[in-house]
Amino acid sequence: MTRSLLLLSLLVTWLAGVPASHAQSPEALKALADLAADNAEKREAAVNVLGGTRDPKWLELLAALRDGNVYARTQGKALEVVVGGTKSTKGDAELIDIASAYTRTALGTVPVASLTEIAADRRLRIAIKPFLDADETRAQLASADPERRRGAALKLGHQADASAAVVVEAAIAKESVDRVRETLQQAQALIRLAHGQAADRILAAQSLGNLHSFDAMPALQGLAADPGASRAERDAATHAIRQIERWSLLVRTVETLFQGASLASILLLMALGLAIVFGLMGVINMAHGELMALGAYSTFVVQNVFRARWPEAFDAYFVVALPVSFVVAAVVGVILERGVIRRLYGRPLETLLLTWGASLIIQQGLRLWFGAANVDVSSPSWLSGGFALMNGLTLPVNRLFIIALAAASVGGMYGLLFRTGAGLRIRAVTQNRAMSACLGVRAGWVDATTFALGAGLAGLAGCALTQIGNVGPSLGQNYIVDSFMVVVTGGVGKLAGTILAAAGIGGLNKGIEPALGAVFAKVAILVMVILFLQRRPAGLFATRGRSAEA
Repeated sequence: MTRSLLLLSLLVTWLAGVPASHAQSPEALKALADLAADNAEKREAAVNVLGGTRDPKWLELLAALRDGNVYARTQGKALEVVVGGTKSTKGDAELIDIASAYTRTALGTVPVASLTEIAADRRLRIAIKPFLDADETRAQLASADPERRRGAALKLGHQADASAAVVVEAAIAKESVDRVRETLQQAQALIRLAHGQAADRILAAQSLGNLHSFDAMPALQGLAADPGASRAERDAATHAIRQIERWSLLVRTVETLFQGASLASILLLMALGLAIVFGLMGVINMAHGELMALGAYSTFVVQNVFRARWPEAFDAYFVVALPVSFVVAAVVGVILERGVIRRLYGRPLETLLLTWGASLIIQQGLRLWFGAANVDVSSPSWLSGGFALMNGLTLPVNRLFIIALAAASVGGMYGLLFRTGAGLRIRAVTQNRAMSACLGVRAGWVDATTFALGAGLAGLAGCALTQIGNVGPSLGQNYIVDSFMVVVTGGVGKLAGTILAAAGIGGLNKGIEPALGAVFAKVAILVMVILFLQRRPAGLFATRGRSAEA
């Protein structure tokens, strides 16, 4: 009979998935009893014993202790540690469900007054934290999400805990994603660098240098300056530091180029329509930035419609918002051109003042309708996150999308201007309005169409900008001056000049910013544009051909 009971007990323990030694260990049971002691040192030692077992059930008890859900009650002459659950009331009495400390067997519902809470003070919570963090990190290393596994590996590397070496080695053997494996190897090297022998530290320093680990710089610098380390260790650390510094220079260079391309694409989206309108009609459209703001607010409205009516298809809202923002801005542009601008052709000062007044009206209208505060436009999931180009550099997907959108817009404009009859008429009116009219081109229709196209491109730019910045009534004012600089520098009405000017101004801006700051970088760019226009007043590409205005 006794043998049968023993076999049954072993079977139950095996089915529970926990080694029997953990449950029956006298040290663990004594530590459980010590949790209820008044002695702070005993309680801390008990936490270290229970956490050191790495038993998930004891770790679960420590988590409950940290959260204030562990109690003690008198059972005969002994104290029993229990875990509290759901609380309820019965009359004036407050009741609580309790369970056993290890197996979590339900022990019924008892009055709270019959229990003594085992409070976890700051000292005890500090003792508990490493065990729970380590348990959480191990669980994250087993996650199906590569980014969660990589985050756990980064955490282990920062902690550099010698006890985690076995866990990291096991994770490296199972890891199939290169980026995560490299992070795990970095964590392994950092642990060896902190706790290994001299030969291990040399190999760890070499590994960190080859992995280009930016996180390892403090540890490597400490080893390189450690007078107690051997010459070989210091040399290995110094060589690794130089490797990482060279890689860091490459990363910064690529990052600056990407940021320049990102800013250039934003300026290009803004300036593309402005360049055509300015070149065709000679209209300095100060309301171009507000047309961009209309595109941004159209995106906000489309987002809210999808969120209210089709929440399951929310990620598709941005695909719908792109054409909607184009159409809304284009319609407002046509109304503006047909309503007032066409009456003031050939009078640049009056059109400048008129469009500036229109910009103020649109701004105030947006404030009255949507409020003066910025509105929130969420990114769809397919525009969130980043693309890991190289170690230490992740390119945001939303900015990559804006670069692609700018490239597609340039391609579309090129095809329209140089591969269609409508583009031929636009170029003809741009070069010589009177001669075009004599040949049967309806200049007024071309003006309206071109203004609508330029306004629509501004709306498209506003839609794209919702993914990287705030959306407010004064959104367009942040880009209008830079857009005019791009247009004037590139050459009025010249597509190639606009592209080159946007790339130059955007790249120079981001290249100067690290040295001078954002404000002085803009000032420096403005000074350079002024000096350039002194040499070439017509911009990079001057307009050729006879003109009625010449």
